Amino acid sequence: MTAAQLPPVAPEVTATLVENLSPRLRKRLDAAVTKLGARPAHRDGDTVTIAVDDETALRLHAPGGVVVTADAITCGCLLAPACVHRAAAACAAPTADPAPEPAGQPAPTAPAPAPDTSSSPETATPDQRAAADGLWSAGAAVLEAGVDGAGAVTQSALLRAAHTARLRNLPRAAGAALSVVTLLRAARAGDPSYRTADLVTALAELLGTAHRVGTASGTELEAVRGRGRRPYSPDGSLRLYGLFTEPVVTDSGHGGARTWVAGPDGRLFTVGDVAPGGVGRALGVADRAVRLGDSALTHRELGRAGLAVSGATVSPDGRLGAGKGVKAVTARGAAWTEPPLAALWETPPCEQATRALRVTSRYADPDGGGSDLLFLDVELVGAVREPGGTCLAALCDGGIRVRLTVADDDPALAHRDNLMLLATAPGTRLRIIGRLVPDLHPRLTLLACSHPSGEGTIDLGLDRLRRADLPDPAAPVHLAPPQPGESGAHAPLYLLERRVEQTVPAGRAALGMLGDVTAESRRLRRAGLPTAAGLLTALCASAAQRDRDHFGRLLPADTDGFATHWLTAARYTAAVAESLCAAAWQPTHEYATGAASVPAPSH
Repeated sequence: MTAAQLPPVAPEVTATLVENLSPRLRKRLDAAVTKLGARPAHRDGDTVTIAVDDETALRLHAPGGVVVTADAITCGCLLAPACVHRAAAACAAPTADPAPEPAGQPAPTAPAPAPDTSSSPETATPDQRAAADGLWSAGAAVLEAGVDGAGAVTQSALLRAAHTARLRNLPRAAGAALSVVTLLRAARAGDPSYRTADLVTALAELLGTAHRVGTASGTELEAVRGRGRRPYSPDGSLRLYGLFTEPVVTDSGHGGARTWVAGPDGRLFTVGDVAPGGVGRALGVADRAVRLGDSALTHRELGRAGLAVSGATVSPDGRLGAGKGVKAVTARGAAWTEPPLAALWETPPCEQATRALRVTSRYADPDGGGSDLLFLDVELVGAVREPGGTCLAALCDGGIRVRLTVADDDPALAHRDNLMLLATAPGTRLRIIGRLVPDLHPRLTLLACSHPSGEGTIDLGLDRLRRADLPDPAAPVHLAPPQPGESGAHAPLYLLERRVEQTVPAGRAALGMLGDVTAESRRLRRAGLPTAAGLLTALCASAAQRDRDHFGRLLPADTDGFATHWLTAARYTAAVAESLCAAAWQPTHEYATGAASVPAPSH
C-alpha cells in the first residue's frame, strides 16, 4: 500500500484520531504507520479497504474523494474504535487540501464593513493570536525534534494547529503548516523528490507568518492572513496575444500544458490544463483545445495566435478562468518583434530580474501576483560544464553572461536535446523567454526562443530543433571559454546556510553537538558578513544551551528561543542570497561605459 492509494484525509480528522489515543498507543503510532504501509489495499467505489491481517479489515470511506469525519475510518479489530489502526491509516494518507475555488467563478463579494469611527488600523483578534501561538509552538517542536523525531504525534499537532488557524481566518499560516506536514512525511518515507531546502523554506514560512500575526496591522495583516481560496475576479474584455506553451510535469504525477499570453499593456496571463497523467499527458494536452470559451485553438496554436475574450475572469496569479460566462474567439496574433509583444524585451535585464525575484522569493506573498519570466535578446556563447550537468552560456544586453538550463530533463520532452543543439551554434542571436533561477550567477531555465532562421518561434519543451535549422549543421558542441570571476570564491554565506539546514534533519540537539564555530564566524567577518557571523554564533549557542535547576537536573530546552534564532538566520540567508542574485544581473563595467552590447536578433 502507498499513500497514493489512500484517499486524502481532512487535517482535523487525523488530529482528532491521534489525540484520542492513549499515551501507550501514541508511542506505537509510528511503527503502526510503517506496518500499515506494507499491507495490501484495494478500492471499491468511495471506500478503500486495507487488510490489517488475515482477519481484520480497515476501511476509509471518502464520499467526494475526501475523508471528512473520524467515523468514516472504521476498523474490525477488537480494540476498535480506540485502536491504533484508525489513527495510523489517517497518518499514512495524504492530507486533504481546502476545497478549491471553482474555475472561472468570481469570489463572493464580502458585505460592506460597518463604519469605523477609530483611526487605528485593523489588528489580529485574540483568537487569531492564540491560533498563531499554536502554530508557532507546533513549528518549534519540529525544529526541536528534527525530521527523525517528528513522527505522527508531532505531525498531528501541526494538523490541529492548521485546522484551528483556518477556522480563525489565517489560511496562509495554515497552508504553511500543511506544507510542513507533507514534507515531513516525504522525508521520513525516503521520497526521492524531497529536498531539505524545501522543508527549511516551509518551516521558516510557518514560523515567520505565525510571528507576524501578532505584530501586523492594516494591509500587512491582510497579507499575513492570506486567502483561503484563490478567487477569480471579473476583468471585462481582453485582447490577448500568444507567447509560447510549456509542458508541465510535477513530482506528484500530474501532467499538462500551460500557455502564456500577453495583453496590449504587457500583462501576462496563462491558460492551463494540468491533471493526473505525467509526461504522457503533458505531450498530449499540448495538441488539445484550450478550455476557454468556444475557442477551438489548441495550446500550441494559442501560443502563436491571439484571442478576444469577453466576460474574462482572472486569478491573482494571472490564470484565466473558464466559467460559463466567458466567451473567447480566435484573433490575430503578433510576432515577438511586433507590438505589443516586442515591448516585453525592451525592459533592461536587471530590472526584469529584480521584478522576477519578488515572485521567486522563498517568502513571497502567495497572493502577490507577478511573473518569474524574463524576456532577453542574447548571443549564444557555448556549453558550460557544471557539477550538475551541462548548461548553455549566452550574452545578453548589459554584457551579462547568463547560464541557460533545461526546464525538465525528462527524455520524453525536447528541452535537453534542443539545448545541446543550440550549444553547437555560438554566435547565433536569439530572442528568448526563460524562468529566473535565483543563483549567484545569472541563470534561467530556457522555455522558448525565436527560430535560428529568424522565422517563427520554438516551444523548447515541445518542438524539436533539427540540425538543418542551425547556421552550421555539422558543428559539434562548443565549450564556452571561462568567464572571469565565474569560478572564483564567493561570500561564504553557506557557512550559515548549512547550519540552518543541518537543524532540520536531526533537530536542535544535534546542531548543539557540532562543536565550536569560532573559526567559521571569523571567516564570515573577514568576508564582510558580520551579521551572519553573529547569527551563526547565537544559533549554535542556543542549540547547545541547557540550563540546570538547583539540584543539577536539566531544565526543558528553550524551544521558543532556539526557534527565534533559527528563523532569523533562515530569513537572513534567504535575503542575502536574493541580494547577491540581483547584484549578479547588474550590467558589467564595459557595458556601463558603452563598450559592450548585444543587438537584438533580426527577423
